[in-house]
Amino acid sequence: MADAAIIVEEARKTYGGSSRRSGRPALDGLDLTVARGTVHGVLGPNGAGKTTLVRILATLLRPDAGRIEVAGHDVVREAYAVRLRIGLLGQHAALDEELGGRQNLELFGRLHHLGARRARARADELLERFELTGTGRKAVKQYSGGMRRRLDLAASLITEPEVLFLDEPTTGLDPRGRAEVWESVRSLVGGGTTVLLTTQYLEEADQLADRISVVDAGRVIADGTADELKAAVGGDRIDVVLRDAGQLGTAVALLPVPKDAVTVDTDRRLLSAPVTDRMAALAGVVRALEDAGVEAEDIALRRPTLDEVFLHLTGDDDRVKEAA
Repeated sequence: MADAAIIVEEARKTYGGSSRRSGRPALDGLDLTVARGTVHGVLGPNGAGKTTLVRILATLLRPDAGRIEVAGHDVVREAYAVRLRIGLLGQHAALDEELGGRQNLELFGRLHHLGARRARARADELLERFELTGTGRKAVKQYSGGMRRRLDLAASLITEPEVLFLDEPTTGLDPRGRAEVWESVRSLVGGGTTVLLTTQYLEEADQLADRISVVDAGRVIADGTADELKAAVGGDRIDVVLRDAGQLGTAVALLPVPKDAVTVDTDRRLLSAPVTDRMAALAGVVRALEDAGVEAEDIALRRPTLDEVFLHLTGDDDRVKEAA
């Protein structure tokens, strides 16, 4: 793929031994292609191989096998060339808490061999870009979570990388902090940067990613846009919230779908099921519940969420829980 910023073919990495028998495979023949100038989301449960993939792409870890290129360069044979073209934002901030924002950015600039004048100029550019100009002299330990993460993101851009790796960038942030980081990521891609995003926040991938790869047990098990992945789960769903959780079992039997297709959330008094003819299904469910004397607090039609796609593909969704 000529316009690919990242190419991964048959990537393998085993921890604890050189073979699958003696060790634990973190990557087990993983394939991935990321187009230039896009955000590509990588989703997967803990231990799926997401962080191992990022560490290999960032030349921090050597693969056992596979063809892996970033910005047109092989991560093993041309590791230095790759490092000149990438930025990395890990799960934990790599900032000096006692220094101010400008001092941190100047320090990162000098560590990347920028001259003192250029490091100061680049720090000023990034503080303005991430709306941190007024906090440049304040110690980082006084920053909010969102400000700290935006500064960490700014530090990863000191060298204006072609490809940026974001490994669960908003872990631990409140909704406002996450929204601030999301807006910063959108502006980066608008400027032409390619972003590989690993996350466990399904909403984050839905908001930011042009394409999404779902990883499980070291392999990509699904790939597509958020809409394509949602459509693969089965189209529309109907949600029914009952007034009385004791009637959940009765209501399951009334829905026009096989019982094992219904998801039950007892705590929320919620039933959810896939439907094909949305309006006919809605009318049929309302009529069936009324005839059976089951009182609904709310009934709604909706598309599948990315959470449901994720759980369905990774095999972690507990389908029908027997209701009392």
